[in-house]
Amino acid sequence: MPQTKNKEEWVQHYREQLREIFAKNSGWYVRKSSKKIRIEIKGDIKQSKTLHFDWSKKGFAEAIPEIQQIYKRFHLGKSKTLDEACEVVKVSDSNKKIDFQSLINEFRDFVPNASEETWNKSYVPVLHIAQELLERSKGKPQNGEELLLLSLKRWQQGSRSRQIARRALTKFLNWAVSRIKLPAAYAPPPIQPEVRKPKKIGYAFSDQQILALIEDETNPQWQFAYQLLAVYGLRPEELRWLRIIDGVNGKELHSIYQKSMGGLRGDKTKPRKLQPLFVKDADGNPIDWKLQQRIEISEELPPLGSDGQGGLALYTHIKRKKLYQRIKEEASKIGQEAIPYSFRHRYAKASHANGFPIANIAQAMGHTPEVHLQNYSRFAPDKTTEIYNKANLVA
Repeated sequence: MPQTKNKEEWVQHYREQLREIFAKNSGWYVRKSSKKIRIEIKGDIKQSKTLHFDWSKKGFAEAIPEIQQIYKRFHLGKSKTLDEACEVVKVSDSNKKIDFQSLINEFRDFVPNASEETWNKSYVPVLHIAQELLERSKGKPQNGEELLLLSLKRWQQGSRSRQIARRALTKFLNWAVSRIKLPAAYAPPPIQPEVRKPKKIGYAFSDQQILALIEDETNPQWQFAYQLLAVYGLRPEELRWLRIIDGVNGKELHSIYQKSMGGLRGDKTKPRKLQPLFVKDADGNPIDWKLQQRIEISEELPPLGSDGQGGLALYTHIKRKKLYQRIKEEASKIGQEAIPYSFRHRYAKASHANGFPIANIAQAMGHTPEVHLQNYSRFAPDKTTEIYNKANLVA
């Protein structure tokens, strides 16, 4: 039929153009798929992709330049898959300009649990770097992996700040790609290899060291703070969140501080009733400093700076004290680090020494058993030591 012959002639014409684009024995072919043009690659790993162009004269005329760019992108090695090569070319050829600042502002509503301080510190810097990279006229990252690596260059490998920045950008990219606000090529890779620094082991102050620090402290407000931190195992930031609440059996001391638990859901720790574990003197006698009663009468605590800076305020105050510096040196000799959380570490260590169940210790400290074991497993009962000690007992 003439119509069929004409159709075969134009198809043959465009196939000849494609043969000039594709290298001999490249394994690249074009097929018809549901009235659309489909690219197929035959070889060790077969790949295929249906394009948005119609299987027609007009469709082929429009498709040829894009197919040429896809083939070039794929064989230059910049795109690892046919899908990615197609997506990159689609983005490069698009005349639509993405308003990244509006996109970032929209994403802000997706993380309502992040405070303004957390948003500005953990999200904004890395998102603005990614924005600058994606708005480049040349050398723009072509996929999520490349964008992540380039965006994170300013943060040191293995650092906590890099982990936080990576998590923030990954969350943004997943959000943007899943809502088709960014092309699929910018989805972050499921595995992101990182050099991780070994986590420093936090030193637990002994009761005698705590008593010495209190005695050495000339400011009664900071003495009060040290006592609270040690007896209740508080995070320094919690000192500003202590409240007296009427409980079943009378007044109770609570921490109403809520700390981010990390992850993508934005969960936070729950407020909790505080359980005292008294510091003991040199003779092993517990010391009751009447801390709850002193909170009830609003005894003054030291200034802790802006919200979220309690740990920094404590460290700034204590770091210059000679006694603390000596303790820090002692800790360093055994590969540990004396930090503001060392008061809290004392509470965890003493709780395990008393044989309390891990679930109860975790509840008292305001975190999950899983988080507790990640940080304090070294204080848990050592079954290996127990069995060897048992073997050494004289019958």
